[in-house]
Amino acid sequence: MIKFLKNLFNGFIIAGIIIFLIGVDYWMFRAGLPYQDPPMDLQIQYAIDQGIGDTLMSVGFEVGIIGVVSRIVTAIVSRRKVKQA
Repeated sequence: MIKFLKNLFNGFIIAGIIIFLIGVDYWMFRAGLPYQDPPMDLQIQYAIDQGIGDTLMSVGFEVGIIGVVSRIVTAIVSRRKVKQA
């Protein structure tokens, strides 16, 4: 059961990193730097892409942190079980 949880939480860590990197892609490369005086449709598209990037980066960071904290808790619990046995 502990091995299953470790693999599950490793998956959370990897998923968090991937989601975060996709957010960075949206934030830096798709939104990029806006033109100096862009037309309204480009301003709207820039705002949408930047919002998507911000959301993905924050969700990816949160999922990664949840995975790391859960993995640490699982490691502590498994060490206590080994010492008690």
